[in-house]
Amino acid sequence: MGARINIVLPEDTLRVIDGLAPRGQRSRFIQRAVEHYVAAASPEAMRERLAAAALRDRDLDLEIARDWSAVGREQWQPEAARKRKSKPASQSGAKSTLRRSTRR
Repeated sequence: MGARINIVLPEDTLRVIDGLAPRGQRSRFIQRAVEHYVAAASPEAMRERLAAAALRDRDLDLEIARDWSAVGREQWQPEAARKRKSKPASQSGAKSTLRRSTRR
């Protein structure tokens, strides 16, 4: 048997409850909502959710490490250096370091 209590709820909350609970089932609805909240917010439930997430994501750190190691292997260069490398020497405007014979 249950105990009768008086509680005060905001009118909006009461309208939501009345819209979801069948007529005469308001107490049962509130009881189930409280039980659900307690089960979901309990330390045991939190531990279970954390354990499930740890199992689900156990390989995530390895995937991230593999992705970033590939980035680390790439040769990062300033944009100007990349442009110089991609142009043939004759088009780059660079002078040869070989001695040229000059006519005098």
